[in-house]
Amino acid sequence: MDLTTRSAGVLLHLTSLPDGDLGPEAYRFVDWLASAGIRWWQMLPVGPAGEGRSPYKAESAFAGDPRLISLEQLAEEGLLRRGETWRPKARALGIAFERFIARPPADFEPFRARPWVRDFVRYASSKGGRAPFHEFLQFEFDRQWRALRAHARRRGVGLIGDVPLYVAPDGADVRANPELFKRGVVAGVPPDYFSRTGQLWGNPVYRWDMLRARGFDWWIDRLRVDLERFDALRLDHFIGFHRVWEVPAGAKTAARGRFVPGPGVRFFETVLPVLGCSRRLIAEDLGLVTPQVRAMRDRFGFPGMRVLQFDLDDPGARRQVVYTGTHDNDTIVGWFRRQPEARRRELGGAAGVHWRMIERALAAKADVAIVPAQDVLGLGSRARMNVPGRSDGNWRWRLRRGALTAEIAGRLRDQARAAGRVPGRGRGN
Repeated sequence: MDLTTRSAGVLLHLTSLPDGDLGPEAYRFVDWLASAGIRWWQMLPVGPAGEGRSPYKAESAFAGDPRLISLEQLAEEGLLRRGETWRPKARALGIAFERFIARPPADFEPFRARPWVRDFVRYASSKGGRAPFHEFLQFEFDRQWRALRAHARRRGVGLIGDVPLYVAPDGADVRANPELFKRGVVAGVPPDYFSRTGQLWGNPVYRWDMLRARGFDWWIDRLRVDLERFDALRLDHFIGFHRVWEVPAGAKTAARGRFVPGPGVRFFETVLPVLGCSRRLIAEDLGLVTPQVRAMRDRFGFPGMRVLQFDLDDPGARRQVVYTGTHDNDTIVGWFRRQPEARRRELGGAAGVHWRMIERALAAKADVAIVPAQDVLGLGSRARMNVPGRSDGNWRWRLRRGALTAEIAGRLRDQARAAGRVPGRGRGN
């Protein structure tokens, strides 16, 4: 699977599933996507979510989030009894671990010897718990992930992951590699559409000179792990590979920062030949995009992003991924309610506006069109995933069990087929 085939996808994070993990609901969602003729399932980062449950402040750029481990899957593996899946998750994981460690499988030893596993387990153990327990959690996450991805591949559904540019301020990556990060400054973005004072992310900023001297080895290792999990990757804050907005540590807002150079084209000239993944990367090129950012994106053939809520009247280009909205946007229904009366009339009124916007996205020139699940369901602002700049209340939305019906799948499939996004069917572009 690559990103050059005309196709469609749905954006839904794992934590937004009814069970919020790698269990049966994830498999049902894959099956629903396949029934709707959908080729891609896009998620947010799957690392151990940090402050405020944010997947963009994960405690590790390599590890999986143990909260995504399914107790039902542990029961299928014989590590839990059915009645034990109803216990509090932490307690159930402890029971499963005791049974696992009594007779660990042969592939556990080579897994736990991986450098990133050792780094994360050292970090996680410092916060509580025995090292073998954290090794088990990562091993089990990996095993359940591989099983879900294999099921998705059988159903013809590819997984798109999300790679945050930055890591958590006090996570496993900074502790294991302090020499790779600057002191006295933190990351953010300048004032923009989302915030008049910018966004103060607070993540540590890389010492790109040190990484360049080491052949970007840390990044190569990181992307290799992500490419083992996903069929394609969205490079979040792609602009940061050209230039970075640094803010003095301790600042209250991101307004008084400064741009400093990122690694530039040399990063991709070094990394891409090693990983062979140029046709599997999406450049999140939203925001203050400079000609240099566009040139870097186009030089390596990465599709950029187009969001209809920002560029409704832009015809777009083929080498793009078009979205009705992203996890940082309001839902289409919520966005529509804030539009001027003239725009609302142009879009045909409130009734069914989400389907008309989905139709626009699917009909676009872009090779790939992706729609958040909230827009497929026509939900309002209460279903929004994230409000940039707001410190709490984000990342909590859950899909109601059974909400994605066969009828909705049929309507989405008909629209995707008419737009030439179902393999072997439709008019194409």
